[in-house]
Amino acid sequence: MDIEAVAAIAPPQGLPFQIRKIGHVVLHVADIPTSTKFYADVMGFKVSDVYGPETMPGGAVFMRLNTDHHGVALFQASRGKVVGTGMNHMAFEVGTLDEVVQFRNHLRRLEIEIDFAGRRRAGVQIAVEFRDPDGHRLEVYWGIDQVGSEGRVRPPHEWKGAPSIEAAIADPVVGQDTTLRDPSILDG
Repeated sequence: MDIEAVAAIAPPQGLPFQIRKIGHVVLHVADIPTSTKFYADVMGFKVSDVYGPETMPGGAVFMRLNTDHHGVALFQASRGKVVGTGMNHMAFEVGTLDEVVQFRNHLRRLEIEIDFAGRRRAGVQIAVEFRDPDGHRLEVYWGIDQVGSEGRVRPPHEWKGAPSIEAAIADPVVGQDTTLRDPSILDG
């Protein structure tokens, strides 16, 4: 490895989006209750939502440290996901819905395969999911639910999955403004 060459790698100028932070990490765990207790007792996380096995095989727990709906999620490990080596995905937040669309367009221009673009359930963020060169699952998202000091989270009956960004924009969840500043970017 050429250390100087690697150190000189920089993003291209003029990207139409800005990653603001690492938003959340989703891990495969051996035992959801044990791991939930660990993240609560040791790290101070609070539970936002729980999926039963009818929603997701083995279930899942979404936990938060701040007002973001989740900073860590715990998915039940299966035979294909070895405990302790099982990161499901890592997510990065952008500041606007327009940036999610621009990011999707950016991936298309680079001919990077998109695994999913739309809205999932708990947290209701609008996202684009893809993989890095080593196959790690990554997500770029906007609009994750915020949980106030009273601890109220959006009830499951208000979740709306959407199989595309266009569908998520056309059918927003309560309180989520999906108006694009520049609607022409949907054509990109």
